[in-house]
Amino acid sequence: MKKIDIIKSSDEFTAIINTGKSRKNKYYSIYYRINNEKNKYGITIPKKLGIAVLRNKTKRRVKNIIDKNKKSIQNGYDYVIIVKKGILELTYMEMEKEFLKLQG
Repeated sequence: MKKIDIIKSSDEFTAIINTGKSRKNKYYSIYYRINNEKNKYGITIPKKLGIAVLRNKTKRRVKNIIDKNKKSIQNGYDYVIIVKKGILELTYMEMEKEFLKLQG
């Protein structure tokens, strides 16, 4: 994922969560809103998930899933992806499958 595609500011995260629509399941909460440009992503992983090594590994996996499936993700939106604790029980393939269920 390129740096241009990443949402970094806390204000933008909050705005998307408060004004956007959402989809949720046991492993992810995805908030999105229209931006009429190319997609931007923000990924949040709470400290409850575990030590920094696990959080960073999970974040890398989610970024990789996004990069791998860019064609199937709808264009013109800002996305904030919040990862939930149950994700640690899943393999990479299961993580991808659950993520794509929310997109479809």
